Amino acid sequence: MNSVMKPVLILTVAIAGLATSSTVFARTEECHPTTEKEITALFDRWNASLQTGDPKKVVANYAEHSILLPTLSNQPRLTPEEKEDYFEHFLQKKPVGKIEFRDLEIDCNTAVDAGLYTFTFGDGTQAKARYTFTYHWNGKQWLITSHHSSLLPEKE
Repeated sequence: MNSVMKPVLILTVAIAGLATSSTVFARTEECHPTTEKEITALFDRWNASLQTGDPKKVVANYAEHSILLPTLSNQPRLTPEEKEDYFEHFLQKKPVGKIEFRDLEIDCNTAVDAGLYTFTFGDGTQAKARYTFTYHWNGKQWLITSHHSSLLPEKE
């Protein structure tokens, strides 16, 4: 996908009662120009925040309204407090993530990075998982709006 700015036109038609006339409202949203390099760097930013050991720094990568479906927990995390709780425990393992395979999709102010990654923990153990990060440009920065991560199933 190229990084050319393209306007997104959203039309809202309001019809009052049984009236035959309608009102049209238009809003134009500018697309933030981006590149694959910028989107792939978002994982590096997130991974670097893991290295700080500070759950608040990790959670700062997530939009206020976002969901985390974490690798090592069955509980969806919606609030910043729930995400911090997960990362507080996850960070104790001293994880370092490495992308093994990725597929990117970039659109107007949104991006999806999905693939496979491996976490290596401080004790040398590893967890291989599939992931999906969805990002949204909020006018100032790219933030995670959804993050799904699940351990790879056992070999067939």
